[in-house]
Amino acid sequence: MRNRHLFLLDAIAVAAAVWAAFAFRFGWFFLDARPEFLPLAAGAVLVKLATFSVFGIYQRYWRYATFADLMTFVLANVVGSVLLGALAVGLRLVDVIPGLSRTIPPLDLLFATAFTVGLRASVRAVGEARSNTGRQPLAKGRRVLVVGAGDAGTMVVREMQRNPQLALEPVGYLDDDPEKQGKRIYGITVLGGLKDLAEVSAHHRIDEVLIALPTAGGATVRTLTERCREAKVAYRAMPGVFELLDGQVSVSRLRNVEIGDLLRRPQVQPASSLSGYLKQARVLVTGAGGSIGSELCRQIAAAGPARLVLLGHGENSVFDIAAELRQRHPGLAIQAVIADVRDRRRIERLFRDIEPTAVFHAAAHKHVPLMEDNPVEAITNNVAGTRNVVTAAAAVGVQHFVMVSTDKAAAPSNMMGASKRMAELLVQQAAATHQKPYTVVRFGNVLGSRGSVVPIFKKQIEQGGPVTVTHPDVRRYFMTIPEAVHLILEAGGLALGGELFVLDMGEPVRLRDMAADMIRLSGLTEEDVPITFTGLRPGEKLDEILWEAEAVIEPSGCTGIRRVREPLVMAADDLMPVIDSLVAAAERHDLQRLYSLMRSTLPQSTLQLSSEVAGASRGATVVTLPTRQG
Repeated sequence: MRNRHLFLLDAIAVAAAVWAAFAFRFGWFFLDARPEFLPLAAGAVLVKLATFSVFGIYQRYWRYATFADLMTFVLANVVGSVLLGALAVGLRLVDVIPGLSRTIPPLDLLFATAFTVGLRASVRAVGEARSNTGRQPLAKGRRVLVVGAGDAGTMVVREMQRNPQLALEPVGYLDDDPEKQGKRIYGITVLGGLKDLAEVSAHHRIDEVLIALPTAGGATVRTLTERCREAKVAYRAMPGVFELLDGQVSVSRLRNVEIGDLLRRPQVQPASSLSGYLKQARVLVTGAGGSIGSELCRQIAAAGPARLVLLGHGENSVFDIAAELRQRHPGLAIQAVIADVRDRRRIERLFRDIEPTAVFHAAAHKHVPLMEDNPVEAITNNVAGTRNVVTAAAAVGVQHFVMVSTDKAAAPSNMMGASKRMAELLVQQAAATHQKPYTVVRFGNVLGSRGSVVPIFKKQIEQGGPVTVTHPDVRRYFMTIPEAVHLILEAGGLALGGELFVLDMGEPVRLRDMAADMIRLSGLTEEDVPITFTGLRPGEKLDEILWEAEAVIEPSGCTGIRRVREPLVMAADDLMPVIDSLVAAAERHDLQRLYSLMRSTLPQSTLQLSSEVAGASRGATVVTLPTRQG
């Protein structure tokens, strides 16, 4: 037994508790007059040590005992005393312990609890004393102010106290809880609230501030870091404990920058759910392996569909989300399909076989610079692919169709946005033709999605910079992946047919400010990681808009979501010939014709075919590699 010494000491303590109970009741010289003492003491040792063993008391490391351990031990004492009392009553009935006083069992419980708990407190005190023997006194190194006197902050202080080699001297806490202010925790005083950071730092000559608020929102952390900068005191945000204190801190080991920290607005919280239409539905998601598509699949799976079909072109990403969902929802029928939305016959066959009742179309090329260099891909995937999906959906009677679009589709200045605007028109035409609640959702940049600015900035910060931004004044609308998926699912329940839904994303955010926020939230400064400006890329605008001029904005009935009706671009009968011409021009790589058609169809667009792209298309050389066998 690891605790064999405690086992023996407990035996002595339990016997001593019985003796103390008799002495308290009958006086010091009771042995001759109370013959029941010896059998009761023996019974107490046997019963209570057995009870302690059953409660796992001897499997605990008492030097690091917690309050829960203490409560378990007190309960074990109570149970042991109850069992001892029952044993005493039984023995009294057979005249083994005659004349036992009724006050002895409760007195025994009090003394036994005090003696055994005190024994364990002594173990902890001796352990602490041994640890401190020969330890260097607390180093008078950097004077540290800990922001947050909760579990995280107190753990930080304990690490400083236990590891003097860190050369960190905890001076005080800051916490907004009025019950804590002025109190001492681990010998360190709560000196004030968060608003007092500058004053406390100056008065106590603070060298460094540790922000130990791991659950604080981005606005709070931003405010604190600004106050630290104004007070000219170094600061760090807390990830774990020892990793932060030993000074070996890299960006990946600092507090993870939460996506919500960067929004500069409260995240949209759904007040209610309109996704009841997914219950027991056959649901198909295109682009299921993407950032939006995979989160759509997760939330749809939680809504209880009868069947969920994951359609995507990238086998690895589809495999990953399918495996995740099968583990989370073993009772759900999940089908993973590898297919390209540009393959019309394949898509039509799939829809006939599956007969989905709800479709979420998230498959698309989304990167503006790539689509500027590859405009043919934008047309064949975003336009022709959407035509194939929406046509197949209408043919099998899909009841709910929601297409994922982008704010770059409004007055598009690049081929990606223009291709998505044409895709929107296809969905709206299908809604009008088939009188179905087919709809489009449009939103801005999605924080944290693959290829978005957040992972790019984070990687650049990890590499020491610079963080590259195209222009000091470029601004974008942002939302989180959960917000985007909430919008998409709610749109399916709100749709009447042909409308456009846009999330209220607040004010657009300057990318330069977002880069600065990420640097500061990572515990660094722009002196550590500079920001450089590379110039706007082809097709980029300084500011995005959310809808076309003269659009009618209406409430949707759902908080944070707007219903938008834009002016009609062309009659439904005129759209399909234009789409056919666009696809034909793309298949011929006739870029001049392609851009001319786009500009004439979308009069508010400002598309420009760059000479580099046109020249590359005319002068391209095709190299055919030999096919690998086996």
